[in-house]
Amino acid sequence: MIRLDDQDLKILLTLQREGRITKVKLAEAVNLSPSPCWERLKRLEDLGVISGYHAHINLEMLVKPTLVMTEVTLRHHQHEDFAIFEKAVQDIPEIVECYALGGGVDYMLKVLCRDVDAYQRLIDGLLIAGIGIDRYFTYIVTKKVKVTPVPPIDALLDPPARTR
Repeated sequence: MIRLDDQDLKILLTLQREGRITKVKLAEAVNLSPSPCWERLKRLEDLGVISGYHAHINLEMLVKPTLVMTEVTLRHHQHEDFAIFEKAVQDIPEIVECYALGGGVDYMLKVLCRDVDAYQRLIDGLLIAGIGIDRYFTYIVTKKVKVTPVPPIDALLDPPARTR
């Protein structure tokens, strides 16, 4: 685990809110001079804590996509069965997230498609591909209740994870 001090945390929180902030404005926002702020920022990037910078696109301004959550259970549960499935979903852009789960379901997929027909064609393709799907359950998202694109890092970090 990487140790963060309060200044590192301030830098991360500021960048989450204002991704296009200049380095000078960032230094002002976290109450550091530009050079030490830049060094901390570079360190966080080099360590992989900051893995990239992105524009958050409001997709609903361009298209009305269908969001589907899909539970998947595989037929067999050997290591290679999981590897085959996981490799297959990597190449499907409509599968925007895939989580391996413990319990009665093997995977949860977050699928973003043009419409329900496009989703069904995607699922049919997965079934035909022979990647070991035994069962799947489809849940069409009817309303977004809460979407948090920014992880609450200050709430997730334990005080011992920070140095003083």
